Amino acid sequence: MGTESVADRVKRVIVKVLSVHDYEVTDAAIFVDDLGTDSLDIVGLVMALEEEFDCDMPDEATDFRTVGDVVNYFASHVAPLSLND
Repeated sequence: MGTESVADRVKRVIVKVLSVHDYEVTDAAIFVDDLGTDSLDIVGLVMALEEEFDCDMPDEATDFRTVGDVVNYFASHVAPLSLND
């Protein structure tokens, strides 16, 4: 999984947790409107992403509206940390 990008990892988790098709998971996809999520889905998704990236997300993570919001969060907060390994 070393060559898998942050975006690919985020999208893979979203597909698995939300049981949606990978073609539905675009950066512009809105969780509630496009992917049909509810608050429980979001909590489960946050937990799965925390496990995938071995980090804690802020409480505001439940306010992310789009897939791109989540990708950008992990690209800016997690990816730089992995460069130090």
